[in-house]
Amino acid sequence: MSVSNLRRRLHHGDVDGRKNEHVDISSADALNEPLLGSSHDNGGSEVYDPRRQDLWDDDRKKEQLHWSFLFSNLIAQWAQWLANIIVGSGSIFGRLFPFSLDNQSNPVYLSPLQEERLNTLRRRLQIPFDGSRIEHQDALRQLWHLAYPTREIPPLKSELWKEMGWQGTDPSTDFRGGGLVSLENLIFFAKNYPKSFQMLLNKVQGQRSDWEYPFAVAGINISFMLIQMLDLQSSVPSSKSGIRFLELLGRDENAFDHLYCVAFWLLDAQWLVKRASYMEFNEVMKSTRTQLERELVLEDVLAVKDLPSYTMLDK
Repeated sequence: MSVSNLRRRLHHGDVDGRKNEHVDISSADALNEPLLGSSHDNGGSEVYDPRRQDLWDDDRKKEQLHWSFLFSNLIAQWAQWLANIIVGSGSIFGRLFPFSLDNQSNPVYLSPLQEERLNTLRRRLQIPFDGSRIEHQDALRQLWHLAYPTREIPPLKSELWKEMGWQGTDPSTDFRGGGLVSLENLIFFAKNYPKSFQMLLNKVQGQRSDWEYPFAVAGINISFMLIQMLDLQSSVPSSKSGIRFLELLGRDENAFDHLYCVAFWLLDAQWLVKRASYMEFNEVMKSTRTQLERELVLEDVLAVKDLPSYTMLDK
């Protein structure tokens, strides 16, 4: 019998951890099992076990998956870190590439002109009314003269101010959160749309209520409402109305003041339609805001003058 016809098959027992081995001699053509692997120094040999190979392959796959998972986490953390740098408000990348982490909102791009005008408007909003400042006192006197050009300007504390719709004898106590900008809005209204201003001031249009809204105080509330609606206290307006307003501001530096005049006229129109009285003022204010928001997002509105309600104003 030649050595080439001799094959050794190993059978491993589980008893005492010992190997039981016997020799099977047969022809090479009758082999149905794989050949033995290489011999070890201890003189023994091990059988090729496909289950052991599968276990080894499984371990290798698990190790590869583990490192892939760690690498994916590292990439994700790096991407998040980069995104935080890019979208940071103070980052130069944030100005050049204003990405948004919210897929439902679009990034807001500000041109240098828009940014300049927005900052100018914000500075106006931050100025509180101060009755002790001469320029603020003069602004009140100017408003009275525009409202009643033929009448003498009263003292800054007088019962006559109630005729304009201030709640007390001292108008400075009514501004509260409106600030100086609300007084500026009233002056702008009186200067640029004097006929409409006089009609609302004197309540000459429509069937009026026995308990009317106070004109001047309503004007302060409108200024405050617009600031909230246009999201002007945020770093960058994110509401639909606020984003559209930025476009209008880019075309007209007085867009806020013109929009104020539209809002005031619209408030009075809503008041008449609802046949409202003083106790329903807040409800009328809400409906006015809703109507403005609807008109601002119309596609063909490129300026305040394009708003449907603007056509009601009379200069």
